[in-house]
Parts: sequence; structure tokens; C-alpha cells
Amino acid sequence: MRAARLAASALSVAALLAVAACSPADDGATGDASSAGPDAGYVTPGKLTVATGEPAYSPWVEDDDPASGQGFEAAVAYAVAEELGFAQDDVVWVRTGFEQAIAPGPKDFDLNVQQFTITDERRTAVDFSTPYYTTAQVVVTLEGTPAAGATSLAELEPLAVGAASGSTSFEAAEAQIAPAAGVQVFNTNDDAKLALQNGQVDAIVVDLPTAFYLVGAELEGGVIVGQLPDSAGGDELGFVLEKDSPLTDDVSAAVDALREDGTLAALEDEWLGSAGAAPVLQ
Repeated sequence: MRAARLAASALSVAALLAVAACSPADDGATGDASSAGPDAGYVTPGKLTVATGEPAYSPWVEDDDPASGQGFEAAVAYAVAEELGFAQDDVVWVRTGFEQAIAPGPKDFDLNVQQFTITDERRTAVDFSTPYYTTAQVVVTLEGTPAAGATSLAELEPLAVGAASGSTSFEAAEAQIAPAAGVQVFNTNDDAKLALQNGQVDAIVVDLPTAFYLVGAELEGGVIVGQLPDSAGGDELGFVLEKDSPLTDDVSAAVDALREDGTLAALEDEWLGSAGAAPVLQ
């Protein structure tokens, strides 16, 4: 009797396996395969979700409206989207804080663009694309100072110029402006900014993102005099992605293609360079 029950059980198992083999279970496998298709890794299939700061400042984003495509980073984001095969209407913008974006953990965006400097320390928490911009060094002053009307390096030479100690900005000011009295040294950019406000210096040198922030948000009557012509060694800015994102290589390839075909240079000139907000001083 026990042998008969065991035989019956074996037959039942065999029947269940046969039914399973003929059932639509393969549809589930097909679904898994499709999830590894072209939309894999995107927050929303068929859409490219791009984050930026709140607010986003000119000239990176004009009028705090990234969807307009106006401003250097907004325009670069849409150019990358096109390289990735997305129409403009398929780009979705969201907002994040700066520190929130580079913190470890899952992200609600595919890409984040708000002047993130690529560093090894940050790479432990997030991915970066290849750089879309290398920062220049910029001279900042206030309306009404002797530096406000300067259009050349020679006009800055007799003036009092300051920069943060040990910074690329200090090195650039020393090498390219070479003020007659030397570059005045400050512990931080904030200290240099206060010295400018207090009239201790006629101008300060900072990197371009800092210059735009100072003029747009912190310095009443702030003026960007212009870029130093040779700012080698500046910080590299890249798109932030979730750590180990499957999109990182594709985004980097898109950025590289835009660099190679001249698109990045054209956008830089339009929004940041000689035709835009920070002319190059000669």
C-alpha cells in the first residue's frame, strides 16, 4: 500500500512538471529579458529624468527654467539627451539639493547637473560622466571700482588683486595678471569676497562657477570682469549618476561625442565665453 502511494505521488509530481513546462511561464522570462532592454536603468522607461538645483542660476540655467533649454547646463543636458535618442519632450526635469545629489543611495534622477566637480572622494558614493566643462579662472569686482572697466590683463596689473591661498585661482592670478604689489592672499574665497566688499582689494580671482554664484547671489553690484586666458588645471565638471548606474558609459559616450563634434565648445562660447557672460581677457 505504501509503495502504491509513493508511486502515485511520483506520478503527480511528473504531471505537475509537465503542465508547468507547457504553461505560459515563459512569458515571465520574456518580461525579465525586456527589463534589460533599452530602457534598463532609467527612472521612467522612455523618459530621461534630469535633475538640477533649486534654484538654478544663470548662466547655467536661465530664469530658473531648465526645460527652456536656455543656459549652458540646460543646453548641454538636451544635447546629451539627443545623443541618447530622446526627444526634447521626453526629458523630465526634477530638483535636488547639491549635497543630496552626491550622497550615497538610490536616486530619483537619471542624471544630475549643477556644477559638480569630479573628485575621487565623491566617486565612492556616485558615478560621474566624463567632463562636459573644465572651469576657467575669472576676475570679479564691484561696480565703481578701478577694475570694473578693465578689458585687458595689463589694466589689472597696477590694481590690488586677491585670491584664496593655495588655490588654482591664486596661481593663475600670480602667473597671468602678475599684479605689481603681488596677489593678496586670503584663507578662503569668502574671506576674499569680504575684502572686496570692504575695499581692501579692487578685484578677486575665483573659478567660473564661484564667480557666477557670487555675482548672482552674494555680491550686490558684483561684476565679472572676464576670464583669464590660460586656466590650465581647472576643475572638471561632470554629470552625476547613481553609483554603478548602467547608464554611465552611455552618458559618457554622449558627452565625448559632443566634445569631439564641437558642440560643447560652441555652447561654452555662447553661454560662458566671449559671446556670453565672461569674456576672455588678453
